[in-house]
Amino acid sequence: MVKGLRVSMLLLAVLGSLAWSFSAKANFTGKLTVEIDGLKNKEGQVCASIFASSEGFPSDRDRVLQKQCIKITDTPLPITFDNLKAGSYAVAVFHDQNNDRILNRNILGIPSEGFGFSSNPEIRASAPKFSEAAFLVAGPNTNIQIQLKYF
Repeated sequence: MVKGLRVSMLLLAVLGSLAWSFSAKANFTGKLTVEIDGLKNKEGQVCASIFASSEGFPSDRDRVLQKQCIKITDTPLPITFDNLKAGSYAVAVFHDQNNDRILNRNILGIPSEGFGFSSNPEIRASAPKFSEAAFLVAGPNTNIQIQLKYF
């Protein structure tokens, strides 16, 4: 009887421990560090927006999960996003040389400031799809690099 009680207690302890670790992992929040490389100069700031779905990616300000603009102090320039749940995300960045928080374009609609996306997809006639820029946050620290493009 005592041996059966010990086995039951041990089994409960193991199951409780497993349940706690699974729930702790499912509820974690991670930190994303985006390293911006390829800046043409240190004028202005860099603005980065993170999206959690394809809705609004890459330019709908109402669909942005987190956004920040930071002064260029160093190259490459790190930007950090905190409190991200496990999942798929995409980041859009631009070099806001005139500090107006808008990706300026020329008369033909071509960006006149540097820009880039997570996963560094090939840029064709339009912005990439969310799936082309998506990456996974699955741990406490995720690091990605974005190479800016200028036309």
